[in-house]
Amino acid sequence: MVTKQEIKVIKSLSQKKYRQQLELFTVEGVKGIEEFLNSNIKLSKLYTTKQIFSAPKNQIIEISGNELRKISALKNPNTALAVFEIPKPVEVEDKGLIVALDDVRDPGNLGTIIRLCDWYGVKNMVCSNSTVDCYNPKVVQATMGSLTRVNITYTELSKFIQNRKVSVFGTYMNGESIYNAHLPNEALIVFGNEANGISETINSIIDKKITIPQFGIGKDTESLNVANAAAIVLSEFRRRTIEM
Repeated sequence: MVTKQEIKVIKSLSQKKYRQQLELFTVEGVKGIEEFLNSNIKLSKLYTTKQIFSAPKNQIIEISGNELRKISALKNPNTALAVFEIPKPVEVEDKGLIVALDDVRDPGNLGTIIRLCDWYGVKNMVCSNSTVDCYNPKVVQATMGSLTRVNITYTELSKFIQNRKVSVFGTYMNGESIYNAHLPNEALIVFGNEANGISETINSIIDKKITIPQFGIGKDTESLNVANAAAIVLSEFRRRTIEM
């Protein structure tokens, strides 16, 4: 059974300020929860309609389908909801590829980029403080468990970039074609806001501007979605390492 106080706390975790205050976030669905249970992220409580999880019994609370609907953020809740502790960020090393996000606001875009980092072996992502929270329930859902394998840090992005020793690449509409540019094994790649791109502050400290060339003739296509752009850019960086 889930108490009224527990319902209140769980529902409050849909808001960033309460996630930060309580240092907790939610994960929904069997697959997503299992990914987090198999990680180093600490479980607080697991609410489930079926006893199918391997977790300490004192942390599992069996509930009804109706109770699950009361605490879920989904229209069609799937079996369980778990509350985990927000982990402490790990210091980012100047090693390999690092993805930096400058004011990315859409939860779906952030979730997809986290999955792409996981797929392409990018261990570290650095986000501006204005970028959407990675523990937003929609972001967590979109990552499909990849959030457990990518270290994400929120910071003042300009200061972080200025302290890096690796080359800093920025993605733009106008720049050198990514297919012609020299792409090193170690680099920091910056992706900008969905509507405005990379901010002026960050623009002034970019070492190399790259672009994905447009092959279509349609002038109505203003730009690629930032998550789609990230997929192409990361794929091209990794392809070069195979060819070396």
